[in-house]
Amino acid sequence: MKKITAIIRPEKLSTVQESLNSHEVYLMTVTDVRGCGSQKGRTEVYRGQEYSVEFLPKVKLEIAVNDKYLDVAIDAIVQAARSGATGEIGDGKIFVEPLDDCIRIRTGERGEGAIGP
Repeated sequence: MKKITAIIRPEKLSTVQESLNSHEVYLMTVTDVRGCGSQKGRTEVYRGQEYSVEFLPKVKLEIAVNDKYLDVAIDAIVQAARSGATGEIGDGKIFVEPLDDCIRIRTGERGEGAIGP
């Protein structure tokens, strides 16, 4: 079992979700986050005043998958997040971590069966 954490541009969320769903990956947690990295923020003008935005809005997806779905899920995220993307810094990142256990609260089921298909 693996946990995929993907940080993507907010406007790519629906495209990524559709891509994952088409590959039979349905379970995910979505969080609106802000962060900074190589992009280093941006400068904007509001009412004639220039100000710096250091933490940019992003979306964080957390997805638990069985090992057989790992590559499928990663490919789906990359393809969808890259399509029409800027090709510049800030398009996103994907992190993969081992997942020791999963427990379905409703039934008490543990392991890969608790994640779902």
